[in-house]
Amino acid sequence: MRYEAVLFDFDGVLADTEPLHFEAWRDALSPLGIRLNWDFYRSQCIGICDDELLELLATQSNRPQTTLRLRQQMPVKQRLFLAKAEAAPPVPEQVISMIKDLISYRLAVVTSTSRLEVEPVLRAAGILESFQCVICAEDVARHKPDPEPYLEAARRLGIKHGLVVEDSVAGEAAAKAAGFEVLRVASVAEVPRRVRERLGVP
Repeated sequence: MRYEAVLFDFDGVLADTEPLHFEAWRDALSPLGIRLNWDFYRSQCIGICDDELLELLATQSNRPQTTLRLRQQMPVKQRLFLAKAEAAPPVPEQVISMIKDLISYRLAVVTSTSRLEVEPVLRAAGILESFQCVICAEDVARHKPDPEPYLEAARRLGIKHGLVVEDSVAGEAAAKAAGFEVLRVASVAEVPRRVRERLGVP
């Protein structure tokens, strides 16, 4: 089947950023008495928007914290994340090559992450300009699992049919609700092979 476009989630699909997000949140929230652990973060915090994430993280404090207080740490977390991403670039070379080989497709990134944490990583990898559309948290009122992010991407791309590559339950639900076919992946490492196989791109 020939798709009009390929739409990618960002964290855990194009970039192995989830460990970096975890480390940045862990370091930013430690002064507030929140001892974040990877098992909790991996099982509960991946694939959701910042508002939901902050509500969850507030429950991990050893003293009462409001989501407003945690939100005040967002700039700290973002600085930590970008520094970590610069020190250890999270987009694998195989993903970069794959994106460059998909030049005949319209491409989009659809994520619940803020633009500040997405575009610098894509730019550093040299693939930001490969995407005709980048939908971030700031671009929609409702986030995954609501279909709005994917519907907005479809509107901007001018498409009705496309393949979505996702790694989370919320992302898969959003894409299916928007009428897209979904390729569910378990890790960034398998994305290039799985996408090439699905599209018939060598």
